[in-house]
Amino acid sequence: MDLIDLHVHTNISDGSFSPEEVVRYAIKKGLKAIAITDHDSMEGNERAKKEGDLIGLEVISGVEISAEFSYGTLHILGYFPWDSNNNMKERLIVLQKAREERNPLIVKKLQALGIQIEFDEVKKIAGYGQIGRPHFAKLLVEKGIVKDMDEAFDRFLKKGGPAYVDKFRFSPKQSINEIKKNKGIPVLAHPFTIDLDNDKLIKKIEEFVNYGLEGIEVFYPEHTLEQKMFYIKIAKRFNLLITGGSDFHGENKEGIDLGIGKGDLRVPYVILENLKKRFR
Repeated sequence: MDLIDLHVHTNISDGSFSPEEVVRYAIKKGLKAIAITDHDSMEGNERAKKEGDLIGLEVISGVEISAEFSYGTLHILGYFPWDSNNNMKERLIVLQKAREERNPLIVKKLQALGIQIEFDEVKKIAGYGQIGRPHFAKLLVEKGIVKDMDEAFDRFLKKGGPAYVDKFRFSPKQSINEIKKNKGIPVLAHPFTIDLDNDKLIKKIEEFVNYGLEGIEVFYPEHTLEQKMFYIKIAKRFNLLITGGSDFHGENKEGIDLGIGKGDLRVPYVILENLKKRFR
């Protein structure tokens, strides 16, 4: 069975692999296709596609947008046909600037907690990619403040944590509409992070469908079998596409490997075929 991964991050956002390295690693893992879905950025898509064309890997253009949400965490994935006239990059600059404004404030919060940290150290960790919380987490590990990145988020960087700083986000409706305006397909990422009970989740997804949501990420490393079956039922109820991916970040997300997640993830190529049928 041909396998794919439709949720992949590079060092353009908060992954540790370059777009080219991700593509070469995907070939090594035996994948037939991947989608680059960096946070609030599409700068790595063209580089990944160029490398994929050279070595024989299908690369889908994508993005992951962090949307405003008052409960848990809401991310919207967008997938795009390569021949679309896409001005999504320009719209994402708004979100990238919001990240830039937030990062020095995280440094100040960590310093106020007695942690010796400088912004230049975080920049060095991130390289030329946009800085995100995983880069702070990685630095905290290197400094011996925490044992791993999970502890960095749990103690300091998670939503509501002592070093967390909120930032401007598009609303769910804006996020979905921006993707659709650019001929893309909006998909709800890892729905378990919305942190709502089943009845409330159904109502919320119905609201998103009315905005134009077209898919739901069912196959994901953190989803239990029970959750996957429930999300499949939701997909059938609202005629949503089913997608899946590992949320690979390289060394910046421990225990998650490309294509297989924690070891048991398998996303068949037919899912990508169904996705491409909806491209405008």
